[in-house]
Amino acid sequence: MPGPVIAITMGDPSGIGPEIVVKALAHPEVYAMCRPIVIGDAVRLQEAAAIVGMHPVIHTIARPAEAVDACGTIDCIDLKAVPPGHPFGQMLAASGEAAYRYIAKAAELCRTGETDAICTAPLNKEALHAAGHKFPGHTELLAHLTGTPEVSMMLVGPKLRVIHVTTHIGLVDAVAKIEPGLVERVIARGHATLVAAGIREPRMGVCAINPHAGESGLFGHGEEEAKIVPAVAACRARGWSVEGPLPGDTLFFRAYRGDFDLVVAMYHDQGHIPIKVMGLESGVNITVGLPVIRTSVDHGTAFDIAGRGIADEGSMIEALRQAADLAVRR
Repeated sequence: MPGPVIAITMGDPSGIGPEIVVKALAHPEVYAMCRPIVIGDAVRLQEAAAIVGMHPVIHTIARPAEAVDACGTIDCIDLKAVPPGHPFGQMLAASGEAAYRYIAKAAELCRTGETDAICTAPLNKEALHAAGHKFPGHTELLAHLTGTPEVSMMLVGPKLRVIHVTTHIGLVDAVAKIEPGLVERVIARGHATLVAAGIREPRMGVCAINPHAGESGLFGHGEEEAKIVPAVAACRARGWSVEGPLPGDTLFFRAYRGDFDLVVAMYHDQGHIPIKVMGLESGVNITVGLPVIRTSVDHGTAFDIAGRGIADEGSMIEALRQAADLAVRR
């Protein structure tokens, strides 16, 4: 049986996205697990291939059904969003517009059933904003494009999974936004995702906001008791294995050694730092709650090395693996 069709968005064309896409699609193992189709620019892929010293055939297609699906050939729906010789390593509004067009096309193909999942190369938030698309990132943009009122970000590493209650907002704003209903919904989305991935009874640990989980009121202003404890109690009432709020420093250690299948982080850096310490090449970002499957690399556009051919494709390969696995299970 052929594998699921994965729409790979090229990301910001001035970043490392084109390079890691070309390098990832040089691995035969990718074609053994899925049928990859790049949504991007054929000329940019050719330029990236030359930079990394590879010589794939760039096969332009209009619809996914036209793909040849063979290692050595990159099937590309060519949106012609940037001209030949477009700069690498720069924040440009034109690149932000291109990245927007790639993801919008991928979402459309998933909605029509022509593809089974989306796997995204990184975009640059500043470039996206400069192009007039005021979204904090892929997660919020895809929620908008699919008409989804609320989604969550889940990061997956080799020995750790983390879902976030808040993401791309300042720390003070994050604390203000956290409330029991939101925490409960995030735990529920995490639980559903793990069950769908084959973990029948997920064990979930919930981070506190303050150091030492507030130390019985010594730190903070009672945020744990007011914002997190009611949500944990509600989830336990559903029969789920949920523990917390727990101090983040010890919770992540326990999760890494295997005590939990999922950590629920309260804010961006609380969840991102432990995953990224384990290695940017191994982390994958999954958007939870969308009507479509979306995975992504767990790193940015890396303008400082873009166009040099040295970007690592490991996270892209792992993101494709996760997308294919979720699509098969769905």
